[in-house]
Amino acid sequence: MQNDNKIFEDLSKVATAAMGTLAGATREFSDVARERMKDFVGAGEISRDEFDAVKAMAVAARSEVENLKAELAALKAQMAPAESAPKKVRKSGGAEA
Repeated sequence: MQNDNKIFEDLSKVATAAMGTLAGATREFSDVARERMKDFVGAGEISRDEFDAVKAMAVAARSEVENLKAELAALKAQMAPAESAPKKVRKSGGAEA
């Protein structure tokens, strides 16, 4: 009877140790995952200087687009009278008989 108690006692110790190890591994995995997420989210942050630089580039690009639109409209206006002018059609002479 004493031997049976010893076996159960040993099994209990092994199970307790395994559960402790599993709990430690779970905590370690959780900590690593949390750190990875912090790194991932933190990498997306930009400084105010970077934001201002990109904003200035966007303003410059918008200004350039407006200038190009005006230039294109002017070119279309110049070409419109040339396209609407009637074309002279040559009348071909008939064959003489």
